[in-house]
Amino acid sequence: MSSEPIYGYAGNLLRIDLSHERFEKIPLSPDFAEKFVGGSGIGAKLLYDEVSPKVRWSDPENSVVICSGPLGGSSVSGSGTFSAVSKGPMTEHAGTSQANGFFGAYLKLAGFDGILIQGKARRPRYLVIHDGKVEFVDASHLSGLDTLETEDRIRTEGNYGRRASIFCIGPAAENGVRFAILCGDEGHVASKNGMGAVFASKNLKALVAVRGSHPVPFYKEALLKDLAEQLLEKAINYKGGVIHHWGTAGVLSNLYVAGQLPVKNYTTNVFPAHEKLNGQAIRKTMHLRPKPCWRCGIRHMHFVKVLEGPYAGYEGEEPEYECVAAFGPLIGQEDVGAIVMLSNLVDRLGMDVNETGWAVAWVMECYERKIFTKKDTDGLEMNWGNVEEAKRLIQKIARREGMGELLGDGVMRAAERIGGEARDCAVYTQRGATPRGHDHRARWSEMMDTCLSTTGSLEATSGGGPRPEIFGFNPVQDPFDPKEAVDSNVLVNGYRIFEESLGICYFNTVDPMLTIDCVNAATGWALDLRAAINTGLRTIHRLRMFNMRENQDIRRESPSKRYGSAPLDGPCAGKDVSPYWEEMRQRYYRGMGWDDQTGWPLPETLRKFQLEELISDLPQEVR
Repeated sequence: MSSEPIYGYAGNLLRIDLSHERFEKIPLSPDFAEKFVGGSGIGAKLLYDEVSPKVRWSDPENSVVICSGPLGGSSVSGSGTFSAVSKGPMTEHAGTSQANGFFGAYLKLAGFDGILIQGKARRPRYLVIHDGKVEFVDASHLSGLDTLETEDRIRTEGNYGRRASIFCIGPAAENGVRFAILCGDEGHVASKNGMGAVFASKNLKALVAVRGSHPVPFYKEALLKDLAEQLLEKAINYKGGVIHHWGTAGVLSNLYVAGQLPVKNYTTNVFPAHEKLNGQAIRKTMHLRPKPCWRCGIRHMHFVKVLEGPYAGYEGEEPEYECVAAFGPLIGQEDVGAIVMLSNLVDRLGMDVNETGWAVAWVMECYERKIFTKKDTDGLEMNWGNVEEAKRLIQKIARREGMGELLGDGVMRAAERIGGEARDCAVYTQRGATPRGHDHRARWSEMMDTCLSTTGSLEATSGGGPRPEIFGFNPVQDPFDPKEAVDSNVLVNGYRIFEESLGICYFNTVDPMLTIDCVNAATGWALDLRAAINTGLRTIHRLRMFNMRENQDIRRESPSKRYGSAPLDGPCAGKDVSPYWEEMRQRYYRGMGWDDQTGWPLPETLRKFQLEELISDLPQEVR
């Protein structure tokens, strides 16, 4: 290992053994840093090497990697992000999930680029990382507290003030809800593939990173600062400044017009009340208090106070777009104050807002259609838009009480357990998770991305389709052309996971070329767009190998019956992906360099991406 500083890095990873309450520093080498970058890249490498086949997600032998990247803690806006990587309970395969806030920056300033967590604590613990050291602290008194209560208690006990970033689990994780999240810095979440459930299986309540003064060297710091200012300006003005001015929910009405807003569990695409719930309405009708992440200037998040309606006086975090979609149109209700209340409740209980929203919407449709009766719902009247009953159901899920026991495993497992008509109207991927908060029947490329992703969520796209034009490629001409839907994903795939490896919020990376310039200024590398995409593809192929090594069934890389159905009304009525699905899946395999019959990466693909050591893990018929 080199004793020279590695530009853009603190220079060490941290291995934590919860079973024996030990830790050790793992020095980074320049070659390792450049090959795997950070975030999801380093996480995928460590997961593959450390977690052997047949280890269950809840076994002590499973690992969780929390990692920043070369832009983490820098002058680049939003560079407090981290990526969490583990084998998770929703897909029971590899998953990655990102959270914004401060933790990634504070971790680097404490002397570490990433953390590898292994084993299981004998009693509940939380970890405090500071000045190159780790403290194992008793967390028994925190059991049962919600995420905000936990964060406040730890902050008070340690007298940390704003010097610490704290990410924790809530009661949902402690009660075994599969789609439990990591939540920290008063509402930022790593929400996908049940990272909170993995923490709970290890008796780990929270991680605390205390901001230190460990120097992180950057190759050309003055140039990086200048480029960061340019990148921030681009982010502020992106698409007319909609996110800067109105938050992520500012796009809600545009999505409605395009047929991409999920309404009443995909039973319709008609929702005239969309303008009452969008970001413009939220920011014009509520009291706002700024809540920026590390050095972030795009103002996409605030604390809010509801000023009117039945939830007047309620205070919490401003709901992101996916919160608004989940607890507005998806469950058929039109009060924006109720959305603030429900989305903050879900965060505090520690559950993924997408999975929770789809679960509530599914129950409501089944209740309206008399598939479920009051007896099935524990006496709850689960009609469309019934906010207080939705609240009670959410609390039952977090406690795994009554019907919450069924829903605590997620929509797919609940629907397949009930079967029949109930299963047919549930929205989920056959691999185990629900989609994000959009109607992907109007975004075939994103439905494919969700169902075939190696990460457990979106892999190639960023919540707005593949957008090849921002990379200098031709834009998508017909989103309902099955070949174009596949080829556009293949064309850009790799870049999003490259972004996940940088330690930066993707709301700030709207200009790929300028983002790559920032990476080069931070590290001294000489990346171009193709090299950046290939770095991400290397991670994708590794994650694919991990999942296939775990006997992933490629027949389940498909949408549920309702998820893959044709819209009945709205601008995309009658657009049906189902006749093309198998053809699209095989075309995607070929485009990615995978065997189109088995789904395994081909040997030549592994060689191309410097993954020769994985060839021996291929089945004989593919080698």
